[in-house]
Amino acid sequence: MRYREIPGTGVILSKIGFGCGGNAGLMIRGSAAEQRKVIARALELGINYFDVAPDYGAGRAEQALGDALAVLGARETIITTKVEIRSSDLPDIAGHIERSARESQRRLGRERIDVLQIHNGPTASPPPMANGDYHHLWIEHFLRPGGAVEGLQRLLRDGTVGHVGFVCRGEDVNEVRRLLETGVFSLINLNFSLINPSAAASGPVFHGERDHGGVIDVAKAAGCGVAVFSPLAGGLLSGEITPNPLSRPRRGAPSAVERAERFAVLARSERSMAQAAYQFVLDHPGVTTAIGGFSSIEQLEEIAAPGIACLSAADREQIGEIWRSSSGAVPA
Repeated sequence: MRYREIPGTGVILSKIGFGCGGNAGLMIRGSAAEQRKVIARALELGINYFDVAPDYGAGRAEQALGDALAVLGARETIITTKVEIRSSDLPDIAGHIERSARESQRRLGRERIDVLQIHNGPTASPPPMANGDYHHLWIEHFLRPGGAVEGLQRLLRDGTVGHVGFVCRGEDVNEVRRLLETGVFSLINLNFSLINPSAAASGPVFHGERDHGGVIDVAKAAGCGVAVFSPLAGGLLSGEITPNPLSRPRRGAPSAVERAERFAVLARSERSMAQAAYQFVLDHPGVTTAIGGFSSIEQLEEIAAPGIACLSAADREQIGEIWRSSSGAVPA
């Protein structure tokens, strides 16, 4: 396992992180014994970074992760958890962030949260936020007095959290810049894959995909770390990776499915399609870690195995040709 530092923090993350969300399902729908078994193997393989959130199973994933790490005696791991801000929280965003963080702290059994992120992505105008949706938050609700930034700063000052961040959800690069200019944030989560590479400045945009506007390069220039979620594009790039009943079905738009199928040519005798997809993500110098969703030891070992063959210049030319010839490509 190789490691990278969250810039300027001294916090060192394994290049493969362990995701605890609903797609893989292990930390929500798996048994405690299964959870401990897979996490123990992850630790053996050198993974030291775990990504979780209160929304993953309504707190179950945080509780399960905290319990498993305690039983395994793994106190030196790095954990990111999050805060979801819903419309009912808008009157007291900062207070909600403090309360949510302390509930997460209790479930995780940690004296301090290593990284706390806002699970909402910033938007230029107020989003609907209907029916408890938390995926977006108006940039002014981040920045106003009593807003998200103030709540995070309170937790930084009192030592409840070590570092803070937020999630980017596309079409938000200007708002991301504004947040990074505050100097508060150390790590952002974002989507980046062979299916939608627009988070890199050199990546094309496809019809039907959210444009991430080269945000990895923006973060790198600001000295902020980047954690990539869904490097297998919701499972579309998993190839022959071992399926598991705990995981959700693979899904995607027809054009994305078509692109994914074409990337099967990246598989080699010494490298699977899924390994190639992770290698693509980790080859970007602005990426700190790629968060995997693992349902089983077999899936974990495929991605975290040592000695995965790197992408060659010929591989990269092949990737570029697939992008150029794929249906739905937006002309440069």
